[in-house]
This record gives sequence, C-alpha cells and structure tokens, in this order.
Amino acid sequence: MWWKFLGVIIFLYVLIGGLCTPLNPGIVDANPTNVKGGQKVDIAIKTYNTHLSTSPTEAWLKQDDGHYVKANQLKVTNDNECVATFALPIDMEQKAHTLILHNDVDGSALLPDGIFVLKNEKPDSTYKASFETSTGKKLSKASGLRFPYRSILNETIRNTFFHVALWMAMFVLYVIALINGVKYLRTKDLRYDSKSAAYNKSGILFGMLGIVTGSLWARYTWGTWWTNDVKLNMATIAMFIYFGYLILRSSFTDEDKRARISAVFSIFAFVALIPLVFVIPRLTDSLHPGNGGNPALGGEDLDNTLRLFFYPAILAYILLGTWMAQLKYRLEQVEKKINEMTD
Repeated sequence: MWWKFLGVIIFLYVLIGGLCTPLNPGIVDANPTNVKGGQKVDIAIKTYNTHLSTSPTEAWLKQDDGHYVKANQLKVTNDNECVATFALPIDMEQKAHTLILHNDVDGSALLPDGIFVLKNEKPDSTYKASFETSTGKKLSKASGLRFPYRSILNETIRNTFFHVALWMAMFVLYVIALINGVKYLRTKDLRYDSKSAAYNKSGILFGMLGIVTGSLWARYTWGTWWTNDVKLNMATIAMFIYFGYLILRSSFTDEDKRARISAVFSIFAFVALIPLVFVIPRLTDSLHPGNGGNPALGGEDLDNTLRLFFYPAILAYILLGTWMAQLKYRLEQVEKKINEMTD
C-alpha cells in the first residue's frame, strides 16, 4: 500500500506547490520596438509581477556583454508600467538588443531581442552618447522559489505539470499494457489479458485528460481551442486507435478470442503511436513545442525550479494510473468469480 499513498502525497505536493509558486518578474511588452541610433527615445514598458513603484528601478539596453546603454530617466506609472528614456549612441549595431529592468526586489527582468536598433541615415554629428562597459550590477533573479517567466505562456507554464506529465505517464501505462498483452500471447493466461486491458483503459483516461489540458493551453496561448496542427491531429488519431481497442473488446463474447485479438491490436496500437506522435510531427512545421524546430523542455522552458515539480508529477501520475489499473483488474476478477458462483 505504501506506493499508493506515495502517489497521493506526490500529487498533492505537485498540485499545491505547482499552483502556489509565483513566476519570476518579466517584461511583457515594449513600444516602440524599432528605434534609431544617435537619438533620444522614450520606450513604454509593460511588465508582469514587478514592483517598479516600490523599489528604485534602472533600465538598460544590452548590445553585448561589453556594451550597455543605461536609461537616463525612468518614469514609473505603476508597479507594472514605466517609460524609459535612452540616449542611443550613433555607433550602435543594427540588430536586436535585450531590454533589462533591475531593482532590488524583483532582480532582473529581461525582454530578449526586444528592441531592434536601425541605422540613422542622418545622424547629428554634435550628438554625444556612449556605452557602459558594465551594467554596474550583476544580473540577478528575484529571491525565493519562482518559475521562469515566458512570454505568451505566462501563468499557463504551470500546465507543464499536467498536460505534459499526463502524456508521459500515459506512455508508461501503454508500455505496461503492451507487456501484459505479449505475456498473454505467450502463456494464454487470461489474467494477463485483463491486466493489459486495465492498463490500456488507464492510459486512455490519461490521454483524454492530456488532450483536454492541451486544448485549454492552446486557448490561452494560441487563441483557439484547436488548430490544424500536425502534432494535435496525429495525437488525436492515436487516441482514436486506442478507442478502437475498447470497441473491439466489447464486440466479442468468447474470452479467448477477445483476449487474443485484443493483445494483437494492443501491439498494433502502440506501434502506430510511435510514428504518429514522435516521427510524423517532426517532418513538418508545427506550433507544438518539440516539433518543427520549435524547442521544448529545454532552457527556460524547463528550468531547475520547474523540474522540482515536473518529474514528481510524472511519477505521481504513473503511480496513480497503476493504482487505477489494478483496481479495475481486481474488480473484473471479482465479477468473474461472482458470475462463476451464480452459474
């Protein structure tokens, strides 16, 4: 019983900790995004989860590690809005520069490649502005345990513990079902058929929850509940194949025949799952992270703070899914004994 309680405890840890841990401060938007070197420019900045009005804040444009332009003035409207005035050197490189805000409460909030500097065709020869070789401060994060701030994702980054972890646990449950299906084909022991069916049903439940949480995530990040994306479509086809497994089992009354065909279909479904979910989406462009050159589970998408909850979430779902599968298996065994006694 200990591993069942462990699954519940880990799940509660993920649920409470994952929802209560705040995000790092971040920069949501900057306007204008295109500026010219050799002039003064006011940049309106909108931030998230910052304390601009309660702690003295400084701003920089970072060209590279040795070249920074510090804002001459920073007018704060509220905790999450300000206007920074920069005097841009004439010789600034024509490229995207990183916008940085820093104070002692929030640490450093960054907008990578947020401001693009254009060439000034008519520079003022009397205009003088220079770079700083250092910000004068080491870039630091806000104190305490915080999740990374990611533009567009914002608070929905917490769905990593649900959508992604559910699907990873689903694959594990399908593997266990596959192993039991193969064992049935080798031994003809109907107990393995029942176990295979129970784990497949548990995996299908997790797959459905994964699609629902993924659709919710798409609504808040892509602006739609569903889109014609190859990864989403292939994952849906894979789920329909497993739904076919349930329909197939219900269409046979002979236990041996049902077990044999179900085991073969379980192998087919798992073999089809691999190219549908992992291969085909990588062959074309996809909005979904991890496909079409769109990175996933790396860098800021899954930093050390997120890992504190992401990997335990996978373990919790595997344990809970296994528990549900065992309950389903034991229930079927009890029903068989009752039927045998009544016959």
